[in-house]
Amino acid sequence: MQTKAPVITVGDVSWLRIPVKTRLILRDDDLAEEIQEGLSLAGLVLSPDDTLFVSEKAVGGSQGRYFVLGEDELHVRSLARILSGFVTKTPAGIGLGMPETMECALRECGVFRILLAAFLGGFTRLFGRRGDFYRIAGSCARSIDGPTKGTIPPFNNAVSLAPLDPEGVSKRLSERFGCAAAVVDINDLGGNILGCFPPDKDRALLLEILQDNPLGQGRAQTPAGIIRRVSSDAS
Repeated sequence: MQTKAPVITVGDVSWLRIPVKTRLILRDDDLAEEIQEGLSLAGLVLSPDDTLFVSEKAVGGSQGRYFVLGEDELHVRSLARILSGFVTKTPAGIGLGMPETMECALRECGVFRILLAAFLGGFTRLFGRRGDFYRIAGSCARSIDGPTKGTIPPFNNAVSLAPLDPEGVSKRLSERFGCAAAVVDINDLGGNILGCFPPDKDRALLLEILQDNPLGQGRAQTPAGIIRRVSSDAS
C-alpha cells in the first residue's frame, strides 16, 4: 500500500506519482507485458507527456538477475567471506555485508576493483570520510541487494543484482508505451536513475520527484509508476 503523498512539488511545479501494481515479476517474465497488464487492470492510460518509471529489482527480476539462497547455486569464495566482515551495515539493508552479496560484487565488478575499493575505502575512513568503497566499486556494487525482511518472497531470501542494460530497457519501454521511461533504484534513504530515455531527460529532476520513494518498499508489489505533471488549473 502506498503511504507517501501522491503529489510532490519540486520548485513551483507539482507532480503526481501513480503506482502501478503488477503480479510478481520473476525470471523469464515479459516486463512490458506485465506492466501493460497492471495498467489495464487499474484503468490507466499513458500519455506522451508522462514518464513511466520501473524499479531496478523488477527489471533485474525479469532478467533472472537474482539468486534465491538455498535454491540457486552460488559458490562463495573465502575472499568474499573475509571482505564482507569489514562492511558497515546501514538501515537501507545489509548491502555487501554478507558473504553471498560480496561474492556477487566480486563477480559483477571484478576482484581487482573490489579490492581497490576496500583498500582505499578503508584508508579514507581513517580520516572520517565514508562512502568511498561504493564510489570506487561503482553502481553495480551499490545495486546489489541482500535478503530483506518484509520483502515479498522470494526476494526476502534472495540476492538481487543490478539489471542489465538499463538504458536499453528504458528505450524499449519508451517505444512500447509512447512516453519517457526510466529504470530507477530508489529506497527510503535515496536513490539513483540507472537508465532513462530519451537521453536528454532531466535525471536530477526525476530523482527529486522520486526522492521520498513513492512506490514504497516491502510487499506493496508496485514495481512501476507514472510521473504526471499536475496542470495548474487542477491545483
